[in-house]
Amino acid sequence: MKVAIYGQYYQNGTEPIINDIFVFLNKNNIELVIEAAFLKMLYEKGLLKNGYKTFTSHEELNSSFDMLISIGGDGTILRAATLVRNSGIPILGINAGRLGFLATVQKENIERFLQIVIDKKYTISPRTLLSLSCSPKNPEIQEINFAMNEITVSRKDTASMITIETSLNGEYLNSYWADGLIISTPTGSTGYSMSCGGPVLTPDVKSLVITPIAPHNLNARPLVIPDKTEIRLKVSGREDHYLVSLDSRIASIKNESILTIKKTPFKINMVEIPEETFLKTLRNKLLWGEDKRN
Repeated sequence: MKVAIYGQYYQNGTEPIINDIFVFLNKNNIELVIEAAFLKMLYEKGLLKNGYKTFTSHEELNSSFDMLISIGGDGTILRAATLVRNSGIPILGINAGRLGFLATVQKENIERFLQIVIDKKYTISPRTLLSLSCSPKNPEIQEINFAMNEITVSRKDTASMITIETSLNGEYLNSYWADGLIISTPTGSTGYSMSCGGPVLTPDVKSLVITPIAPHNLNARPLVIPDKTEIRLKVSGREDHYLVSLDSRIASIKNESILTIKKTPFKINMVEIPEETFLKTLRNKLLWGEDKRN
């Protein structure tokens, strides 16, 4: 079994997690290839001493890999998705951060859940992605033009709201006068969209959510649409530019540019452990507190 490892280092609590992961995988003779910057950090912290193979870009991750393990929080997984891209390599998220809906493996269950992975008793949860194109072209979003959680337009350097003219499959929908607009996947529905009043979608739903950010008109509500819909946005405001974010990556876009958002032809495969399903995470972290049945 060949596994890629990518992660973030957190000062408090990360070291025992990293130690448990590497001890278990090495004991089971798993071939490990570690993202170069992460490995350098582990060497500097004195957490690893043995030599390991490394990778530095998505071009080095191919079909020879059985899995990528992401060590960190949900943000780390979103960055890992930019490495995996359309390779189909499944991602397993091990939580070394805070509240997470993607990094579901907790530190107290690492060995037990990694054994499930080695025994191939896990399932795959395919996650929809969104692509973004801009006219005229913008070099800031050409190389990595997709998002796993959401694509958001928002105001820049001003307290004034922006106007976001929105069309679906070529038909005019609305001109939102707001601080911004979120286009969310089902995966991203538990993130920024939810905090702005959007609905929670299960990962397998074939839908997207359009959620306005602090709209001027209170009747501008979140809207659920089919994920095959092509969304076109044209933003105008008092400033010459506004911001577009693809998950955590931000670009500055000139007013009156045309943004086209649609589902990508590929998906990201998330590893789902039978004991750590989306619905259990929803119960524990969002709706009803800790699951009292465990």
